[in-house]
Amino acid sequence: MRAALLVCVAAVVGWPGRRLRMGPRRGMVLGAAAAVVIGLLVGGPVLAVVAAVYAGLGGRALLRRSARRRALAERQLAIAKLAGLAADLRAGLPPSGEEFAPGRIGRLITSVWRLAERTGAPAADLVERIEADARAADRAAASATAQAAGAQATAVLLAGLPVGGIGLGLAIGADPVGVLLHTPLGGACAIGAVLLQGGGLIWSERLMVGASQLAAGDSAAEGAAFEAAASFGAGASR
Repeated sequence: MRAALLVCVAAVVGWPGRRLRMGPRRGMVLGAAAAVVIGLLVGGPVLAVVAAVYAGLGGRALLRRSARRRALAERQLAIAKLAGLAADLRAGLPPSGEEFAPGRIGRLITSVWRLAERTGAPAADLVERIEADARAADRAAASATAQAAGAQATAVLLAGLPVGGIGLGLAIGADPVGVLLHTPLGGACAIGAVLLQGGGLIWSERLMVGASQLAAGDSAAEGAAFEAAASFGAGASR
């Protein structure tokens, strides 16, 4: 019976049909569900909970890493467009008309055109200022991320220590797996430990993200002041 259920789960997860092609979030949910079913069949409800937590953490980490890479690529492309736009304006060429992705840089470029049209401010200088501001914000965020990487690595190492403890128990002849999976007290300890591990990893990740955002806060404040100045200049010229 268990073998048949495992075969069914593997067939559902690996089915190549078009109808089951889904986005990464649905894929993460399906993977977590498969981990729960496999854990339930192999080791019981405690292992199912443990597998669900670890599958969720792993899928969440993969999704966030993919989102960070995508956002970084989009931002680098926007900065490259800024450099090209500034060069064209310096050379006296008209803007190419290429639109920027929605976001802070796109809003700032809109403010540049508004300020240049209303007050006659040199658009090339403003675009170069935005480019320098964006590059400075990226450097500050990268520095903060590098400084927080040690704390993140420590959190991951501490989360992996229980595996070493289980291995040590097996080495001395004990049965930690059986105690954790098939006794009430052991099951409560295992579930509580996994939940605390997950909360600690998420908390450390939020601290690292907060440090990066704080490092880029001065640049964001400057950009907000620039947008406010553009709006004020547009309103005053009417």
